Amino acid sequence: MDKATAGGLVSGIILLLLAIFIAPGSSFSAFIDIPSAAVVVGGAIAACFIAFPGAAMLLFPKVLKKVFFPKQPELAPVISQIVEFAEIARRDGILALEAKTEEIEDPFILLGVQMAVDGTDVDLMEQILRTEMEAVAGRHKNGKSLMDTVGRYAPAFGMIGTLMGLIIMLGNMDDPEAIGPGMAVALITTLYGALVSNLFFLPFADKLAYYSKQEFQVREVIIKGLIAIQEGDNPRVIEQKLNTFLPADQRVSKDGQAA
Repeated sequence: MDKATAGGLVSGIILLLLAIFIAPGSSFSAFIDIPSAAVVVGGAIAACFIAFPGAAMLLFPKVLKKVFFPKQPELAPVISQIVEFAEIARRDGILALEAKTEEIEDPFILLGVQMAVDGTDVDLMEQILRTEMEAVAGRHKNGKSLMDTVGRYAPAFGMIGTLMGLIIMLGNMDDPEAIGPGMAVALITTLYGALVSNLFFLPFADKLAYYSKQEFQVREVIIKGLIAIQEGDNPRVIEQKLNTFLPADQRVSKDGQAA
């Protein structure tokens, strides 16, 4: 689990609850209103179904899971693996990498190594790998768009709920005692919309964008490394090229370990 995501979410909720409990005269029950929650959450989800096809909405749970349980490859081990492949190709020939394909867990690296072993032209190899990257980028963009859409529509439905509450309240102006509670309930939907947007889904979208950026940095390193292997570059030169993607204190040494 991404501890930063979970920790930030829990901290935000706790701080809001503390603000409610320590505020003079406040009541936790005053902040609970099921119809308001239904308007905000239900309305935002309904808007997503209008904005996206059903197949995309079926991916919503998977995208949400990725916010908390990302599968992010680390850059230093990937560089070490690429340098190891370069040393094997340099010492035993590039065909020797075929014996390593069963040990490769990353499908992107596996695709590149298989093309290298098959003797694929360097330009064609790079084109195929970058096309694969573009396809992944499209899927990442769709997932982020789902989170962005909920975050964008939730405040709007909060305002819609507030207007509905005001209309109901104004229809009962003959009862002065109901005006105050009615106004409070009307404003709760605005609060719910702001919370759903700014504590949950917009930060979720930003986290997905961060993960996507990190993943594509790793894939860029993989492409550069595999192409260098295919072109027959010296393993030490490849190592130096790929190390430029890492901070100085994390760079891979010539024995394949982090410095």
